[in-house]
Amino acid sequence: MAQADPVGEISESDQNIYRQQRLENLKYLCEAGYRPSSAPFPRTGSLADIRAGFEENRQISAAGRITAIRIMGKSIFADLRDGSDRFQIFVSPRDAGEKAHAAFKRVDLGDIIGVHGTLFTTKMGEKTILVKSWTLLTKALLPLPEKWHGLKDVETRYRQRYLDLIANPDVRRIFDCRIRIIHEIRAFLVARGFVEVETPMLQPMAGGAAANPFVTRYEALGSPMYLRIAPELYLKRLLVGGFDKVFELNRNFRNEGLSRNHVPEFTMMEIYEAYTDVRSMKSLIQELVTTVAMNVLGTLKVGSPEKPIDLSPPWREALYADLIKQAAGDDWYSLDIQEARRRALGMGLRAEPEWDRLLLTHEIYEKKIEPSLHQPTFVTRLPAPLIPLARTCEDDPSAADVFELVIAGQEVAPAYTEMNDPLEQRRRFLEQANGDASRIDNDFLAALEHGMPPAGGMGVGVDRLVMILLGAENIREVILFPQLRPRN
Repeated sequence: MAQADPVGEISESDQNIYRQQRLENLKYLCEAGYRPSSAPFPRTGSLADIRAGFEENRQISAAGRITAIRIMGKSIFADLRDGSDRFQIFVSPRDAGEKAHAAFKRVDLGDIIGVHGTLFTTKMGEKTILVKSWTLLTKALLPLPEKWHGLKDVETRYRQRYLDLIANPDVRRIFDCRIRIIHEIRAFLVARGFVEVETPMLQPMAGGAAANPFVTRYEALGSPMYLRIAPELYLKRLLVGGFDKVFELNRNFRNEGLSRNHVPEFTMMEIYEAYTDVRSMKSLIQELVTTVAMNVLGTLKVGSPEKPIDLSPPWREALYADLIKQAAGDDWYSLDIQEARRRALGMGLRAEPEWDRLLLTHEIYEKKIEPSLHQPTFVTRLPAPLIPLARTCEDDPSAADVFELVIAGQEVAPAYTEMNDPLEQRRRFLEQANGDASRIDNDFLAALEHGMPPAGGMGVGVDRLVMILLGAENIREVILFPQLRPRN
């Protein structure tokens, strides 16, 4: 007879014991004519389809994983679950036959079976499948986490996400929502005339952002290559080539730290539209996020109950300099560098001796201001030296014509009026590279010299957006297989 599975997570030695018991059940089932079948099993539909089309005495075929078994004398009730729903099944010797009934007692939690039977409603009012015959499709040799306890160890949940998805229905709902969010993003942009493109992930130069790249080697060419940190410079080449409205939704890679909202491999979307500017991007992102929230969640009140977020437009706008003054004092920009350093240290911030005012100021922004912006906020007119790929404001060349959209204390979508002056862009690249011409992307600059139309551009952190909409506290909660430190 099938052994009861343990509660919660078990040690490796105990796991081996349960595996051996399951092997014995498998041997019994094979001898009884229930060898696991690799043949297709035609289904009437998913369990959700069967529930939606429920009719008493209707004949159906269904398949799924056994997640609970309740034996009551000669009656066996079990829960069958597929990717869409859970459905109760009922196995008795009268309806399935003595042999099938006896064999079913050797089924373990986690086994995948197919059933043929009829639909009925129990006295307790539960819709149920009356099993007339069943087939063992897959034998699970290792036990699942116990239903009501699930996986409690966070690292185990991430490393063995397949168990997390089986044991924790709320986790499955998160990823079902993520799938729908990405679908809705694509549908929104395509409906507005944008085309989705693909640009190289292996690049001869890592550009488009300031980040540490992953380095590899192209043996056939005998040259180093880089996993892309951003697709920006290739998407701008497409603007030069006549693609006026483009986007790419794919992975970026940055060889940097792991944290609550940072992972080295992440999903990013970049959007570019010719003959527009940053103000067009502002309208676009506000409409995109609110449309996706309504279509997927049915509300603009998102996030967690403890930290609700109201996406109702219009969203707040705030000048970078004004936020700095609110945090560091109205006199911040008039302080000499030594006094500014002392004030930053007094605020509990880093203030390295070699840092200039720009870096000290941005430390205040990143550590004190950004985390405090919970409701959607467009932070505008950031210092131009921080953003070499953006145009400056017409009335103030020290400020970039940009915004950073911050929600729940995280940068979600930076957007620019894009730099399309090849001479100025070359000057900025050289300044960023400390005059080393070998470190600048001359191929991209050549594209600009052929003429890129004025444009607005924007990046959207898809993982972070999903976090915000669903109220997740850690980015790894919304990534199916997040990167983790190797086990010792």
